[in-house]
Amino acid sequence: MAGFIAAQCGIGGNEGSPLIVLGIETSCDETAAAVCRDGNILSSIISSQEIHKAFGGVVPELASREHERLLNELVGKALQDAGVALTDLQGIAVTHGPGLAGTLLTGVCFSKGLSQGLGIPFIAINHLEAHIFANFLADPTLEYPFICLLVSGGHTQLWQVDGLGKYRLLGETRDDAAGEAFDKGARILGLGYPGGPEIEKRAKNGNPEAVQFPRSFLNSDTMEFSFSGLKTSLLYYMDRFAGEVSEQALADVAASYQAAIIDVLTEKLSLALERTNIRSAVIAGGVAANRALRRKIAKRLPDKKVVFPDLIHCTDNAAMVAYLGEMKLNDGQVSPLDIDIVPNLKLS
Repeated sequence: MAGFIAAQCGIGGNEGSPLIVLGIETSCDETAAAVCRDGNILSSIISSQEIHKAFGGVVPELASREHERLLNELVGKALQDAGVALTDLQGIAVTHGPGLAGTLLTGVCFSKGLSQGLGIPFIAINHLEAHIFANFLADPTLEYPFICLLVSGGHTQLWQVDGLGKYRLLGETRDDAAGEAFDKGARILGLGYPGGPEIEKRAKNGNPEAVQFPRSFLNSDTMEFSFSGLKTSLLYYMDRFAGEVSEQALADVAASYQAAIIDVLTEKLSLALERTNIRSAVIAGGVAANRALRRKIAKRLPDKKVVFPDLIHCTDNAAMVAYLGEMKLNDGQVSPLDIDIVPNLKLS
């Protein structure tokens, strides 16, 4: 399939046909491509880079090389699965931030070249914004305004979303993000990477009340978060075992640590809904895949509409990029080809 793209490239999209957008995602260690037509995802391919597990975290240079190696093949596979030719495309959407500089550059350069070759629009996508709008794939009836709890490895934020491009930051973490707290906690516990799924797996057989870990700002009026103290508390707690930890003790600690994070996220979301008098919420980002978080929020907010993205759309993916790209293209928003990557891109 390596020659699939080159063989088809050369002429522009077909005017008057249904709006079809290719999405590309390379912000970190997932190489992904997807095709969206009229708000429907026709195909979505994700390749998670296993190479980083040996290092306990993402190695940027290795991630960039993997994207470069995989992109052509994955885009070809996404088009074939969708039953779409390159010449059917009417736009190419790609994440241009936030993320790792080298990995973003790989995806953006690939997309710009394809856009020029086909003579079709190029749409630069904010990765955080795409995570928010992935919830419309789970529930197309979702209406504005709504509160978004954006919770991932790099971000923990509360947003009021009043429409496409209309966002107001209500609160965010002062230090570590929730996903980062999961990753660092897993490292302290001697578990694998990524940390969130590993801790969740161990926590299933544990007692979430076994250890009373701190919950910063839990009972305060602020909508801000802090998880650095929790991580430090875990580190000190594990020192008492001197390297000898039973499976049950490890499960209890994992369950208690996870519960501390989830309690804070749930209460701050509840506070945001109360303060704004908004009755709908969405959860976005990789941590949204945590099933214990989903259960806790559903129990805490039974009278609110809370939308979670499909599990496949919680972590980094191109379906959300293609979907948001189509929305922007329909709104007349396209990007100049000289637009740059922005590794620390903000939502607002």
